Amino acid sequence: MNYLEAVILAIIEGITEFLPISSTGHMIIASSIMGIADQPFTKIFTVAIQFGAILSVVLLYWKQFLPTDGAWKEKLIFYAKLLVGFIPAAVFGLLLSDIIDQLLENVIVVAITLIIGGFLFIILDNWIISSEEKEQTEISFLKAFKIGFFQTIAMIPGVSRSAATILGGIALKLNKKQAAEFSFFLAVPTMFAATCKKMLDLYQSNFTIDQHHISLLLVGNLVAFIVAFIAIKSFISFLTKNGFFVFGIYRIIVGSIILLLHFLGIKLAIV
Repeated sequence: MNYLEAVILAIIEGITEFLPISSTGHMIIASSIMGIADQPFTKIFTVAIQFGAILSVVLLYWKQFLPTDGAWKEKLIFYAKLLVGFIPAAVFGLLLSDIIDQLLENVIVVAITLIIGGFLFIILDNWIISSEEKEQTEISFLKAFKIGFFQTIAMIPGVSRSAATILGGIALKLNKKQAAEFSFFLAVPTMFAATCKKMLDLYQSNFTIDQHHISLLLVGNLVAFIVAFIAIKSFISFLTKNGFFVFGIYRIIVGSIILLLHFLGIKLAIV
């Protein structure tokens, strides 16, 4: 992997991680076209640069994450709710991750999931738009836990984590903005844990990280941070005025492109 390829993947990560369009599908297309999908470091890179994306959430919502005016009690409750929301993904991830990877981790599943999700977004668009009329309500521990279960659906390749949690939040009577922001917050422990797990797997595999790899990771995290910061602000602004119709169309297009490339004999791989 060279620096240009690293920057391209980091831009894709920053844009797609928090939008309901599935980062997996885009990584498949980009890494395969660039011919780096089969490189061991590519899999490591695409997970490790999530640190940059996570940091963008913390910086953008620093008042939510860091105690101000000594409000430790409120922040501890907030952290506890994130932990509760994270538990389902942690449990199911440990128990079923390898099984799901063996059964479902292929490009056809990703493409079909993208297309099905796209049609679902189009069908539910009016319902999603109308959710903005709801008053903002407190996210209870039970609601956080239920949203965490929606997040486990994203273990299926091609299902967007943000889409699953946002739709779950809306189904639990949150408005769009509130559901989207809690989805971002919940991404922090979830993506952090996934990155740490990948780093542990890397350590156990005896894969050697050299100076070039470290430089690529630094560049990738910086780019992912900047792009994710912009993407989150833009997405919240867009979502408060619109639904998921545009994202539905886009998912169908991306899924169809993956199917087309596959049937044309172009080698595609999940990274």
